[in-house]
Amino acid sequence: MGGSLTYPYGSTSAVRGHVLAALGVLKVASADQIRRLTCPGHKDSKGVRNACLDLAKHGLTQSDGYARDGQKLWGLTSLGITAAAEALGRPAADMGGTARGAARSGAPHAMAVNETVIALTGTQPAPTRPIARARPTTDAGQPAEAVAPVPPAVPVVPPGFGSVASWATEVVHNLPGVSRTRPSVRTDAVLRAPEAGLPVLLVEVDRCTEADDVLAAKFARYREFFRVQVKDHSLAVTHGGQGVPLWQTHYPPTGRAGYPPILVVFDPGTRLGEQALKNRMNRVLDLTRDHWTGTYKGFGGYGSERSDGYYDYDDAIPLLFTTLDRIQESGPLAAVWWRCGHRSWETLTDALDNPKDVRAWRRREKEDSAAQFAAGVRSGP
Repeated sequence: MGGSLTYPYGSTSAVRGHVLAALGVLKVASADQIRRLTCPGHKDSKGVRNACLDLAKHGLTQSDGYARDGQKLWGLTSLGITAAAEALGRPAADMGGTARGAARSGAPHAMAVNETVIALTGTQPAPTRPIARARPTTDAGQPAEAVAPVPPAVPVVPPGFGSVASWATEVVHNLPGVSRTRPSVRTDAVLRAPEAGLPVLLVEVDRCTEADDVLAAKFARYREFFRVQVKDHSLAVTHGGQGVPLWQTHYPPTGRAGYPPILVVFDPGTRLGEQALKNRMNRVLDLTRDHWTGTYKGFGGYGSERSDGYYDYDDAIPLLFTTLDRIQESGPLAAVWWRCGHRSWETLTDALDNPKDVRAWRRREKEDSAAQFAAGVRSGP
């Protein structure tokens, strides 16, 4: 496709919009990552690369490095951030800064976060329309039988949730009066996809390059942030005029007991073998037990026929583990999630559920009352 004076590399407005939206979220990414997140139906990344070059001509994108696999990395300029905010429909003040300089070291952590966002989103490829070719002719100059163009094969992508516009990366959660003793928490990626039943998911990507206790300590800071109460007049009515959780001034309620769920996606690459990765997960699980375990509320016991109770998760963080290769291979809708405190790999819906909470206890109480009533009727006068 030929270019023009305005866009000499011949990119289309649709693909330029994809590039702005993707870089507005990911901050720094390769053309292939942008393609897989926003337009996976394209057979290659040439159109995305051309769009990046055309946008660079207008001072909206820039590149100053390469990923460790040799792919050129792109980011936005200050002007590009403003354009990306328009593409995403967000206030420019919410976009964060540029990623200038991040690509100079290959940006390995950013690349892992990008791959996680791509796998969790699972953008479904739209088939591209085949280009109509001129009708062939015979030697006598007569039109030959027309051959319909064969549409290109559509790649199979496991479905996920949300879209590029559902994401934000490098999100800083500040505690009031931030200081050395009350540090902020930086989240690798935040998903808001209420249409998929996920008002908010916080995502941490672990490349297994730091000690187990360093990773575990981050969840202590999360719970400190979640516990903070602030005054918010807009939410005062629903909270009886009392203080409201600081996190609810940023995100809507999750619809479940407890704090916003945190998904930890382990991406060890070749740094850890299968058993070493299992050991790391188990150690982090043990070190964070106080943060994800519910509080048991027991009833009955001494002097009663039986004891019963439930777990209160109001002060607990739903903490879920998976690996990048699992969600890339099977997709995030499959049983690829291990909820700390549960005993098997589950779908995300099942992993986010609290089967031992007050609902189960109330159900048992109701069933017991019904059974006692039935027994009384049978043994009546």
